[in-house]
Amino acid sequence: MSNLTITVDDEVLKRARLRALEQGTSVNAVLREVLEAYAGVRRRQQEAVRAILVQARESRAQRGEAKWTRDSLHERS
Repeated sequence: MSNLTITVDDEVLKRARLRALEQGTSVNAVLREVLEAYAGVRRRQQEAVRAILVQARESRAQRGEAKWTRDSLHERS
């Protein structure tokens, strides 16, 4: 993970710290969330989750075609 240095007015930072404290978080965490949203990280994560759910719904196991035994699931290659 990278570090980022920004310049912010002292009063703004003070109020941001108080608000973050009230919300049980930190200014760092708030800024990280904003940057992730700005960069589209959450959107890509949500798309990946949707793709996994689609695959799960379409899987042979979901249709009852795949039959696993305990031994076959724990087989070592």
